[in-house]
Amino acid sequence: MTVRELVEHKARAAKAASRALALATARAKQEALLQMARVVEERRDALLEANRADLERARGRGHPRAFLDRLTLTESRIEEMAHGLRQVAALPDPVGEVVRMWRRPNGMEVGKVRVPLGVIGFIYESRPNVTADAAGLCLKSGNACVLRGGSEAIESNTHLAAILAKAVEKAGLPPEALQFIEVPDREAVEVLLTLDRYVDLLVPRGGEAFVRHVAERATIPVLKHDKGLCHVYVDESADPAMALEISVNAKVQRPGVCNAMETLLVHQAIAPAFLPPLAGRLREAGVEIRGCPRTRALVPDAAAATEEDWATEYLDLILAIRVVDDLEAALAHIQEHGSGLAEAIVTSSYARARRFLQEVDAACVLVNASTRLVDGQQFGMGAELGISTSKLHARGPVGVEELTTTKFVVLGSGQVRE
Repeated sequence: MTVRELVEHKARAAKAASRALALATARAKQEALLQMARVVEERRDALLEANRADLERARGRGHPRAFLDRLTLTESRIEEMAHGLRQVAALPDPVGEVVRMWRRPNGMEVGKVRVPLGVIGFIYESRPNVTADAAGLCLKSGNACVLRGGSEAIESNTHLAAILAKAVEKAGLPPEALQFIEVPDREAVEVLLTLDRYVDLLVPRGGEAFVRHVAERATIPVLKHDKGLCHVYVDESADPAMALEISVNAKVQRPGVCNAMETLLVHQAIAPAFLPPLAGRLREAGVEIRGCPRTRALVPDAAAATEEDWATEYLDLILAIRVVDDLEAALAHIQEHGSGLAEAIVTSSYARARRFLQEVDAACVLVNASTRLVDGQQFGMGAELGISTSKLHARGPVGVEELTTTKFVVLGSGQVRE
């Protein structure tokens, strides 16, 4: 079987399974998700062994530290996978929800009902836990899925997808609803991008160039999980202790992910008291600081930031810092350099917080909170398929509800159009 034939076969099988899954009861889907959580825990040792093979290969190829962190499975991360599946199982079933219903003067009732999209094609890179998140979210929302993980996690993902499909079957639902493309050949992605007969939505999750490539080549609607160039702005009225903890958390807690802070903006009035102690905390965490001239005057060991730094998603322990004149300057910087994923302000001014919320154009805007909180689980949505920077269909963390659409239903009693 050629790569094209293989991918088409999997997409066709997913399409057939999606029809049955769309009619599955909420109870059946919940049982499948709980089975999936159980099997992830039961097969923990096998998953860790498969992941060790992936890690050994990745280290041999010289992948950077942030990449290896995203690739790594640990016992705690496997527990998080299982916990995420149980969270999704506990969510209300969105399928069949009547979003709105109204009566027309002629007595006809018109309504909008939530329904599955059909088949979700998900293309992602080095995080094996995403396989469980995607499978769980798609199943809960009544969608079949075709998953294509990166070649660097091929052992982990292949094993994980196989045990999840068996769990779905054990719950009495079609295992074909979970398809994983296990061939590392890049041709598989190119084929998947054109299978609009079978796939209803594509979600690419990876680097900026990769997402752009998918969006340009696909004949299927694309929900973009684009780059995350996130900012935190520390206002002159900010509580210094709060600003310090938020800034450190946003950069250090997990630097290799899209909702980590890449640029810190600091009001000139608070910078002299705020930046030196912050720099000390960042140094302890191993963060390299690149600053503007006013930053370097306060933090002498900071490297000089270039224009390129303001536009760079580091995904590493590197932080660009800029001292700005005021809120207007911070807003202008974010407008020019932000990626539209997540932006935060630390302030005690209600008026400035309101301005920031209203004027910043991003999927998620935060006041007095770390950008690392922009996450489906943190928002109470269970797992997420990614954080969409698209403006159509869904924006922000993509959870169960965002993987559905609506259809109109009309209830008549013999009405005709005059």
